[in-house]
Amino acid sequence: MKQAAVLGVMLAITTCGVAQTYNQNQSAPKNPPTQPGNNQPGTAQQGIPQQPGTAQPAPEGKRPPQAKTQPEFDAYKAAAANTDPAAMEAAANDFATKFPDSELRVILFKTAMRAYQSANNGDKTVELGRKVLASDADDPEALVIVASVLAERTRDTDLDKDQRLDEAMKMAQHAIQTVNTDVAVPAGTPPEKLEAYKGLLLSNAYSIIGTLEFKKDNFKAAEADLHKSIDAFPAQPDPVVVLRLALALDKQDKYPEALTYATKASALTQENTPAGSLARRECERVAQLSKQPKPAACGSGATPAQNQVPPK
Repeated sequence: MKQAAVLGVMLAITTCGVAQTYNQNQSAPKNPPTQPGNNQPGTAQQGIPQQPGTAQPAPEGKRPPQAKTQPEFDAYKAAAANTDPAAMEAAANDFATKFPDSELRVILFKTAMRAYQSANNGDKTVELGRKVLASDADDPEALVIVASVLAERTRDTDLDKDQRLDEAMKMAQHAIQTVNTDVAVPAGTPPEKLEAYKGLLLSNAYSIIGTLEFKKDNFKAAEADLHKSIDAFPAQPDPVVVLRLALALDKQDKYPEALTYATKASALTQENTPAGSLARRECERVAQLSKQPKPAACGSGATPAQNQVPPK
């Protein structure tokens, strides 16, 4: 799963938005006067005429979480200052105990979830992700991250394998449904950052679905979803997704198309890595089967066995 810097950017935006929202709520009058016909939905000052082109439309999605009191906001800032995943989790749990109705709980749990994901702790990532979803079942980022761990970490020997993979599929599908409606972004967020964030989430969701279809030998469906994954975030194609698409095409005897993506996967990877080695072997294989010269990007590599599975 791609972990682009845009996720960190969105965390900073969300944290900043909480501060701005609380301060604005404290200073704004409860019942501002309005004039008939002058209300401008989504503008900073309702009831006051705006100059053409100066209104700042609010981004589509949920309202960002808000602090209700100064003590709540101060406690949130103290909890958010932690950087160690375990300390972050403990602070989030403590905050949730002290402020059980706070909207800010979800931000702290999400921050801890990301920290555990960065530390490659799958079990804790899922645990904290489920806490996010307990507060907001439609959060697309938590849905994608939990689904990704379930899809990647479930073993064939797990007794609950089918249940875990079914849950991963449903979560990824639900994330696709909520990505345009349930991202909480403060007003003033640059549209290009918001769109990049949504594109990354969609790319990961389709990648998860395509991977699960591939594992079920449903290669036609896998091909469609892996294409969608690449198209959703073209600025940063995931080499493993590109390679898996090549393999899905290979499985359908679409060798010229498979060669195109195997070549691209080779160009995106280092030769001495698991993904890079497999990409080059696949590239050589489909070049032979399509009776085309092996592209230079494929480098060297032995012809792989028929049943290849890309690294997770």
